[in-house]
Order: sequence, then structure tokens, then C-alpha cells
Amino acid sequence: MKIKEKTERIVQILEDLYPKTPIPLDHNSDFQLLIAVLMSAQTTDKKVNEVTPNLFKLGPTPEKMAKLGQEIIQHTIREVGLAPTKAKNIKRLSEILVEEFEGKVPNTFEDLESLPGVGHKTASVVMAQSFGIPAFPVDTHIHRLASRWGLSNGSSVAKTEKDLKKKFPKNLWNKLHLQIIFFGREYCPARFHDLSNCPICSWSASKKRIKEESRLTSNSKQSRTPI
Repeated sequence: MKIKEKTERIVQILEDLYPKTPIPLDHNSDFQLLIAVLMSAQTTDKKVNEVTPNLFKLGPTPEKMAKLGQEIIQHTIREVGLAPTKAKNIKRLSEILVEEFEGKVPNTFEDLESLPGVGHKTASVVMAQSFGIPAFPVDTHIHRLASRWGLSNGSSVAKTEKDLKKKFPKNLWNKLHLQIIFFGREYCPARFHDLSNCPICSWSASKKRIKEESRLTSNSKQSRTPI
């Protein structure tokens, strides 16, 4: 199957399954989205959404968040992974937004990635979802699926992003990255996944890849079977 035919079929399947793509992180402003995405590293969206209501009640804006003590922020987000580091970054990030950006979230990759705790993926999510600027944030789900579907070789997240941007129309990037995440969570798990029965892997993955993952799944299940 040619790449163009494959990507068009993938787009159609994802559009049928997920015509609407709500942002999975609860927020009421660009600032709150930025903080929520920052906190989502090594933590589930569900856990972030459990923690942010109390955090945003205390610090709904950069100005109010900057006035909170780091200890208060850390205590409030203590249930998320890497809470001490994230609390430190949230505090300093908020101060910088007030000091250098008039309390507003910047809308360029350069400025966003200059903020504490904000990497390229976080900046991409904010650019795409807050400002509508085409970006293709690549998380673990997208990185895994792109490799399974034969759209990238899986060598790095940066390579996957570059490959996907080449293969899909720019006007689809912002919605498509969420659709792929939703699909990965619902249909295409990292472990014990039967590619031969997957709505997309079954026809997009190579026969070699299907056999390899089938063998790994079989071996893993056997190793867990009590003697």
C-alpha cells in the first residue's frame, strides 16, 4: 500500500471514530492549559485533572500562582510524578510570565521553550490547542503507533514528529494528534496488543511486525502462567 493511500485511510478511520477531539486536560485559560500539560509528564491525564482544580483555585492566573509559595504548590500537586521539580518550575514559570510577558502565555515556540519545565512537546500542545498554530505534538502513544503503522522507524520522538509532518496535511495536524492519542488509549495499547485484530494495525503494520509483536505477547503471557 502506498503511503498516501495509507495515511488517507488512517485519517478516515480516525475521523469516523473521533469526529470531536476535546482536549483531555481540564483548563479555563491558556495559562492553565500550559500548567496542566507541564504536569502531565510521567503522569496520567486523569491524575492531572484530579489535582488541577485545587491548584487553579489557589493560582488561576500567572499573577496569583507566582505569589504562592513553592511548598504550597508542591503540596497541592503532591500526587503527580516529579512533584518537587514541577512545583519549582510552575512557580518560576509564573514569575517569568508576569515579569517578561505581561502575564500572558507567549505564542512562539522559542518563547515557550525558554520557560522552566516546558519542552518541545508541551510547547507544541499549547501552540496547537491555545493558538491554533499547526503543530504535531508527539507523546508515547503517537510515537508507538507511528512505528507500528510503518509511518516512522521509531528511532526518536523528533524523527517521528518530522515524519508525520511530512506524511499528513498541515491543516490536519492539530486534530490528528489528539485522534491518534485517543485511538492508542482505546484500541492500541503498548503491551499484549493483538495487531491482527486492530482496526488500523491489522492492515497498516507489516506482516513481520505483526508476527514479532504476536510472538512477544505470546511469550509474555506464557511467562506469567503459573506452573
